Amino acid sequence: MLLLAVTACGGGGGGSDSGSGGDQDGKGGSGRADTKTSRAVVTIAPKNGADDVDTSGALKVTAAKGKLTEVKVENTKGEPVEGEITGDGASWTPADHLASATKYKVHAIAKDSEGRRAAEESTFTTLTPKNTFVGIFTPEDGSKVGVGMPFSIRFDRGITHPEDVEKAIRVKTEPAVDVEGHWFGNDRLDFRPEKYWKPGTKVTVDLDLDGLEGRPGVYGEQAKTVEFTIGRSQVSTVDAKSKKMKVVRDGKLIKTIPITSGAPSTPTYNGQMVISEKHKVTRMNGATVGFTRPDGKGEYDIKDVPHAMRLSTSGTFIHGNYWAPYAPGNQNVSHGCVGLRDVKGAWDGKQPAAWFFDNSILGDVVIVKNSKDTTIQPDNGLNGWNMSWEKWKA
Repeated sequence: MLLLAVTACGGGGGGSDSGSGGDQDGKGGSGRADTKTSRAVVTIAPKNGADDVDTSGALKVTAAKGKLTEVKVENTKGEPVEGEITGDGASWTPADHLASATKYKVHAIAKDSEGRRAAEESTFTTLTPKNTFVGIFTPEDGSKVGVGMPFSIRFDRGITHPEDVEKAIRVKTEPAVDVEGHWFGNDRLDFRPEKYWKPGTKVTVDLDLDGLEGRPGVYGEQAKTVEFTIGRSQVSTVDAKSKKMKVVRDGKLIKTIPITSGAPSTPTYNGQMVISEKHKVTRMNGATVGFTRPDGKGEYDIKDVPHAMRLSTSGTFIHGNYWAPYAPGNQNVSHGCVGLRDVKGAWDGKQPAAWFFDNSILGDVVIVKNSKDTTIQPDNGLNGWNMSWEKWKA
């Protein structure tokens, strides 16, 4: 919509400022005003009153025969939309996508070569998506986690515009550290620094996904800030050969615990693994992870595994073992998990498994070495640390 400015002799004015005419307060001067309107023309797209406006690419402000000097865009809550006027003053575009189902107001001013202003205003409403996507993330807002915890978000729809989605997720840290994202397939995006987090780091993640088109016709619906804090550093190293685990906290060895790892036919993965779940008691059935007997039942089905903590999506845990009390420190007998001595029912807090459970938090790191198996894949659990920084950024 073009602004038609009207000026009146001796004062007043419409959408354009008057020029350097005579005194307009009646107290002297010639009493003559510059009746010329600004030559600048401001154009706002989309047009005033438009509905069902796309959240990306539709909003643009331009100036002809002049230069933009001010552009203000905000929603009905008064929240501003950031953007930047080009160096030549010819146009303005938003820095990011707009939210869906939201009404916006635009106010823009341009000046012509003689400094006279032209102003334009417009309101429009963005589309209401028929199809949406959300991201399920970890860790939880407000949590305190170990130094190995990435920020991981899994989307319920496959993403075909990954660059746009990644741009809309902003990770800030205090103290500042470089954090990069890495896609695993088209539905999972993890963020981490080059090395383990520094204890005490505060991490803030802004999910600006509302209105973002993640795939054709499918828009995000989350606008959320997630904050979490990195706790003390705890990195435990399991040596499958010596059958011992050394627990190191804040750089100091605090405990050595006998363990049993995978048997020769079912060895434990090597590599850096992150604790992603904790269960004081849980059921473990071999059939759920591919260990079955000829009759189709699981090779094992233990209904009350004590002090279990997940290390991989595929079923690797570090947990208490009461059914083979002789094994920790002496023999590797598991189907790939790491076992620590424990009692049935998880009632004895003095058992090694209970101590480790009570002294571990989500995001703590467990490293397995000297096993006969391969290194765990980076996307099998929250285990991106097994990928080099160069590959991670690529």
